[in-house]
Amino acid sequence: MSDFVLKIEGGEVYDPINGVNGEICDVWIKDGKIIAPITDPNFRPTQTIDAEGLVVMPGGIDMHCHIAGPKVNTARKMRPEEKRNSDPVMRTEFTHSGTMGSVPSTFATGYKYVGLGYTTAFDAAIPPLSARHAHEEFADTPCLDKGFFTLMGNNHYVMKSIQDDEPEKLKNFVGWLLNATKGFAPKIVNPGGVEAWKNLPSGNVSGLDETVDLYNVTPRQIIRGLVTAANELKLPHPVHIHCNELGMPGNWQTTLETMKALEGHKGHLTHIQFHSYGGGEGDENTFNSKVAPLADYINEHDNLTVDVGQVLFGSTTSMTGDGPLGYFLANLYGTKWFSADTEMEAGCGIAPIKYRNKSLVHALQWAIGLEWYLLVTDPWKVVMSTDHPNGGSFLAYPQIIRLLMDATYRQDVLKTVPKEVQERSLLGDITREYTLYEICIITRSGPAKILGLKNKGHLAPGADADLTVYTPNKNKEMMFEMPRMVVKAGEIIVDQGDIRLSPEGKTLHVKPTYDTTMEKEIGEWFEQYYSIQFRNYPVSDDYLHDNEVVQSNEQ
Repeated sequence: MSDFVLKIEGGEVYDPINGVNGEICDVWIKDGKIIAPITDPNFRPTQTIDAEGLVVMPGGIDMHCHIAGPKVNTARKMRPEEKRNSDPVMRTEFTHSGTMGSVPSTFATGYKYVGLGYTTAFDAAIPPLSARHAHEEFADTPCLDKGFFTLMGNNHYVMKSIQDDEPEKLKNFVGWLLNATKGFAPKIVNPGGVEAWKNLPSGNVSGLDETVDLYNVTPRQIIRGLVTAANELKLPHPVHIHCNELGMPGNWQTTLETMKALEGHKGHLTHIQFHSYGGGEGDENTFNSKVAPLADYINEHDNLTVDVGQVLFGSTTSMTGDGPLGYFLANLYGTKWFSADTEMEAGCGIAPIKYRNKSLVHALQWAIGLEWYLLVTDPWKVVMSTDHPNGGSFLAYPQIIRLLMDATYRQDVLKTVPKEVQERSLLGDITREYTLYEICIITRSGPAKILGLKNKGHLAPGADADLTVYTPNKNKEMMFEMPRMVVKAGEIIVDQGDIRLSPEGKTLHVKPTYDTTMEKEIGEWFEQYYSIQFRNYPVSDDYLHDNEVVQSNEQ
């Protein structure tokens, strides 16, 4: 225990988890945690920060991005033209050098996130076989606490357990797999579709009830099986779902069926913008927004949450655990392309993409994302994301905030896109403007609550002392792109835009209880089919440099 006490004095504090909405108050910090105010009139804190006239919020949390693992490394290699044409991060007394572009290097990723006031980030799609690689990259990504979601939606053992109608075996396998990978939550990507992609000519699945040939199961069965198993394990974040038919016109009905397939179980649907399209496949003339009926369903069902996957105009890189989607995009845009099959587990596809504001489809994607923020009535159910880098870089978050808080600015941008966008979406008719309190929810408190992070996203005693101090500005993009100060684990790591410290950060993972006698059967199956030995597969506890086990609220 140290004697160092930091006091942030007189700031305009936003702490939605505790109902604090712009109150002028002090925040006290000791040993990396928020503490109760010290009322002894003779006590003097070690350091006092005068925050009068400034805005204080918890540190930002990006609950869905792609920042680690083999897919990210491959994307970096695929885009040398970006590295040549972007300004690098320069080495200083406190930082390493790093490269930028739509897929920044590990060092640059950490520095740029914390430079926006974000202190926690979760990679959204790691194959179990790549877990060790992802943890190595996490150790190389400074300033952030990190975790990842483990891919399971096309895992052969999962599908075999569902085919054999053995839910208990499936639940124990999910528990074992999360322990083995040191992952945070199960991730379902295009359930069954990636497996079908490996077995041409079928190439993908359509809807929730098309059979996946190898195991004679359907996407609906995969979703129900994994969602039930994850909820029974009482995971803090039960399941993270990338629906079937991402990006396809008319896919909104599949998305709605996926919501219904959860049958009241808790679940999170990710990059929902890409799953909210009306129209006929391949027919641009019918492409339109179907956010309204989907948002209505979310508004009426408290078991569901979403993050948006906002599209921003400009060049970026599409990378996904959805292999057939990567191939589709490469053919659609005529770009270079990479695809990988991860043995019995998953796949991925990577392709460069450029979103153009004069493209009707791209402009509608932009509008559809904004509709999601504005049509979901409860901000606790919707989270800010760009599906970095798929819809755009996380560096665009300040621009999204301005679009949400300034209806006039939003209308001005809407005038720069094809006029048909207003005919095929509701964005032009929406006047809602977000408040700072609501922005704090969708970027901080909401993600913390959805992920089950009891020590993050708020400023009550016992919380991690991760917080950001902003200088108010009428232009909210300028306000949020350059924090006055960022505190991580009780230390000031960003001051006036300069990084002063570069801590490693923690790895956040779960450790659910499961029947360990299952390991014998899993090991025998593993040795029969995998190319590595079973004993080399799990990531050991001592492999992680610094870690924190996150327990469920029910435990």
